[in-house]
Order: sequence, then structure tokens, then C-alpha cells
Amino acid sequence: MKKKLRKIDKLLEMPEEICSDIPKITIKGFNEMIIENFKAILEYEEFYIKISTYIGIININGYELNLEEMTTDDLKVTGKIESFDFESTVE
Repeated sequence: MKKKLRKIDKLLEMPEEICSDIPKITIKGFNEMIIENFKAILEYEEFYIKISTYIGIININGYELNLEEMTTDDLKVTGKIESFDFESTVE
């Protein structure tokens, strides 16, 4: 069934992040980041946020960091974002 869905997704030209669990990160300047397809928030401090996704972990460093908006599919991080990195958990 999963292979049929993939063929249909390709036929309909669906973006991969919509029909899979791959996270999509949108960055607006140094003050806003939107992460789609996340699994859980592992750590949340004013200077550090650690987010689990289906393929790894996203670490966000900065100051005055806030989780401004959050749904079951995406979350919005605001504040002074200085850096972020990925820890892959899938090979």
C-alpha cells in the first residue's frame, strides 16, 4: 500500500514533506524559525531548544527563544537565533 501511495504522490507531484515525515525548516532572518513535521520537544530553555524529528534532532541556540505557536504538525520559534544544527538518527 505504501508503494502505491508513493506512486500516486509522484503522479500528483506532491511535495515530499507533505507525504512523508521529513522535517521542513523555514528561517526568516535571525528571529524566526518554523519547523514542520516534528515529533517532540526534548528540551526548552530561553537559550536552547532541542526538537526531535522523525529523522534526527534539531538543536537551536540563541537567547530570548520562545515557542510562539505550536500545532501537532509544526512549531514556530522566535527570539535571537544564533545557530542551529542537526543530529542524524537515521542512516
